[in-house]
Amino acid sequence: MNHRSFGKDGVRVSEVGLGCWQIGGNWAHVEEDVARSILQTAVEAGVSFLDTADVYGGGRSEEIIGRFLKELGSSELFVATKIGRGAMYPDKYSKEGVRYGIEASLKRLGVEALDLVQTHCVPMEIMQSGEIFEWLERLVDEGKVKRIGASVETVGEANMLLDNLDSLYSLQIIFNIFRQKPIEEVFEKAMSRDVGVIARVPLASGVLSGRFSTETVFGAEDHRNFNKDGAAFNVGETFAGVPFEKGIEFAKSIEEMKPASMSLTEMALRWILDFDAVSVVIPGATKVEQVKTNAGVSDLPKLSDVIHSDLATLYREEIAKSVRGAY
Repeated sequence: MNHRSFGKDGVRVSEVGLGCWQIGGNWAHVEEDVARSILQTAVEAGVSFLDTADVYGGGRSEEIIGRFLKELGSSELFVATKIGRGAMYPDKYSKEGVRYGIEASLKRLGVEALDLVQTHCVPMEIMQSGEIFEWLERLVDEGKVKRIGASVETVGEANMLLDNLDSLYSLQIIFNIFRQKPIEEVFEKAMSRDVGVIARVPLASGVLSGRFSTETVFGAEDHRNFNKDGAAFNVGETFAGVPFEKGIEFAKSIEEMKPASMSLTEMALRWILDFDAVSVVIPGATKVEQVKTNAGVSDLPKLSDVIHSDLATLYREEIAKSVRGAY
């Protein structure tokens, strides 16, 4: 597993991390013993970066990670969590609410200080006011939070924070073959400010794994069912904002470009890692086999310039116009 510098203080993390939304049970029913096997497999594969949030399973994701950390004892794991999509969203943010949320995450994770706290896709006007970051900065001063980041929905939000928030340590953004805008509009600025980039939704909710067809049916509790057209939250989050049927079509075109030695999943993740601005990519996993495949991408060779050019052309000429929602 290769490691990359992450943020201003020189911390190094595995370039492939583990997204932990699914172990909260929000959209995939993952029993705790399976979740623990996923976490253990990730550690054994060299993964050192876990991404979670206070609302994943109503705290279940953090609780499972906390119990896992306790069993590990001394650990080099870097755990990033988030705040801001619970009871305070969208317009009830307060200093007391943020403090309460941080204390709850500390308790669930069983740590004295949180490695990284990211605002969790909070509204633009909340970020622009700056108060939520001032409240978090006080918690940094108190030793409860080590670093402050933001998970955002648009490149406009990313650039606003890069231009105005000196304490910004990292940005988490949707970045995959379907969502290439950050390459031109975010990456250079983030690198110049030593702000880490966390690439989320790397497989476009699984479409870029090549495992689905237009006949695939998702469970009633799966966001790929109830939010496929943005009925529950930002339409850009599920399938990276591309209509499911179009995503299947694009995935087939991309698969025709992949090296014979790689699966579509491996190619999609390797493409992300080929960009130096990316600090870590955080694919989720509901099975240990997926963890192994994802982690193994770190050892794969970079994609050729021809493949990168062809994927850029496909995005520019076909995919970009199909992306819906805030971007």
